[in-house]
Amino acid sequence: MTLKLLSFFFFLLSFILHSQNNNIEDKLFSAIFEKSKKNHSNDDFKKASIFFIQKNWDSTLIFTQKTLKKSPKEKSIKNLSFFYRGVSLFRQQVYHEAENQFGLISNDFEFINKVQVYLGAINLKLKKYEKAISYYQKLTKLPNKESLYLNEAILFDDLALCYFFLGNYNEAESYFKKSNVYEKDTLNLIDSYINIANLYYQQYKDNIAIPYFKKAYNLSKKINVDKKKFSEKDRKIYYRKSVATKNMAVVEENQKNLKKALLYRKEYEKYIDTLNNRNRIYEVAQKEKEFAVATKQKEVDFLQVQNELKETQRNNFIYIASILLVLLLISGYFYREKVKTNHIIAAQKETLNELNATKDKLFSIVSHDLRSSVNALKSSNAVLVDNLQSKNLEALENLLQKNSSIVNGAYGLLDNLLNWALLQTDQGYFHIDTLRLFIIIEHVAYNYKPLLFEKELTFENSVSKKAMIAADQESLKIVLRNLLDNAIKFSKPHGALKVYVEESDDFWNLIVEDTGLGMSEETRLELLKDTALLNKKEHEDVLGTGLGLSLVKSMIRKNNGKFNIESELGKGTKMIVSLKKVSLSS
Repeated sequence: MTLKLLSFFFFLLSFILHSQNNNIEDKLFSAIFEKSKKNHSNDDFKKASIFFIQKNWDSTLIFTQKTLKKSPKEKSIKNLSFFYRGVSLFRQQVYHEAENQFGLISNDFEFINKVQVYLGAINLKLKKYEKAISYYQKLTKLPNKESLYLNEAILFDDLALCYFFLGNYNEAESYFKKSNVYEKDTLNLIDSYINIANLYYQQYKDNIAIPYFKKAYNLSKKINVDKKKFSEKDRKIYYRKSVATKNMAVVEENQKNLKKALLYRKEYEKYIDTLNNRNRIYEVAQKEKEFAVATKQKEVDFLQVQNELKETQRNNFIYIASILLVLLLISGYFYREKVKTNHIIAAQKETLNELNATKDKLFSIVSHDLRSSVNALKSSNAVLVDNLQSKNLEALENLLQKNSSIVNGAYGLLDNLLNWALLQTDQGYFHIDTLRLFIIIEHVAYNYKPLLFEKELTFENSVSKKAMIAADQESLKIVLRNLLDNAIKFSKPHGALKVYVEESDDFWNLIVEDTGLGMSEETRLELLKDTALLNKKEHEDVLGTGLGLSLVKSMIRKNNGKFNIESELGKGTKMIVSLKKVSLSS
């Protein structure tokens, strides 16, 4: 029962709230823009209309504010200005203020039905479900919804969500089915399948819910994306793929199909990584675009100055002398700026050389280990083919487990490489907060259950629930993932893993203990050195570069903590992380 309730809360988070169809909304915006052209007397309103059709929400808010300050007499200008502001604030997720702006629109506004759509969506997002229902119910009774720029499928879907969150499952089921009938858009159809599945799953109707989850997953697999352009639509597709895949992972976990669940989770992580990488690329592209615009603007400004100078030269000698004096001063200023810039460039070059040296060393070792992983996988696959032909199932299972370990090791190496790069370039988000250590360990350890099960290792989290520490949550999770990964990697089958704490004056000493291979004193001292980026491996048959441990030490230092190792060859290892204690009273 507990597992089922936990999975329900997971699925609840996977409900997808619809927005109005983009094509319908674009048609609406075009119709509104055509209507706004009739009001040419107000320049600020004209600019606001142009920015609105371009979906430049900040500029729309600025010029509508200027329009309303002048108190226009035309009722249509006021209504459209309030509508522009409501939509802009809604798009920027300022829901309370958006509701206030929509409330100022008069009831005889030509697009009042669309205003009610936005008010319903706002109240749904603010969790005022009964109020949202009152708006949506009125809209469902209107004829010719398409001519009113309404999407009937989305209206029914949003109504179903409202009834679901109110606990009225019969009404929710009815409207979800209606939505499914009217839905034509593939992405929205995936959303509907997921929402219907969650509805049944909440009612413990697994035999009905699971086929809908599978429908959503299978449909998401059929959608292709343009990997070169990766538009906003492609982002939405990847998001649906990730939600559908993650739902399937939890379904398989609940059915104790851990191997299938692990495959789904890996597929989900692939989608999430793609989204994260593309988001970073998109942000860089935006910055480059802004820089290009700024550079072009400087060029325009410079040309304008040149034209002004030419006009001035046609005047008298006094003006020419004044301009020459100004140019001399500007030249001096730019010369000083150039000298200053050269100093900055020299310093940056020195830093860049150091980073390149570190990068070359890192790439050399990482590429060597990746090559070893791929070579091991290649050799294993050759043996796998031979055993497949001979139908040696026991050998096949062992080889598949070996391949899985190799792939997991390579994936962990790449994940550590990304986090190490973010740490070196100071791009990661870092915020020290008060954390309960037991809960963090439970969250991280949950993802390692399949690996623990596969290697038949026992795991015990006996950390005191009173242990409160001051640390950054995400970097602490990276530390724990690497320590648990190493403990599992260097443990023998049927071994044991324990995580516990020991209290000192100012620190909680978090200890990750295994009964694995252990290490020599020479290796232990080498691993504790700050200068070594990567270390020689004690056990050549275990994949690893030492990058994870280097990342662990860096993260612990950033959290004002300490790190130590206790180990003996053949008798297991204790990895000790000391973190600042926070008293419960504080």
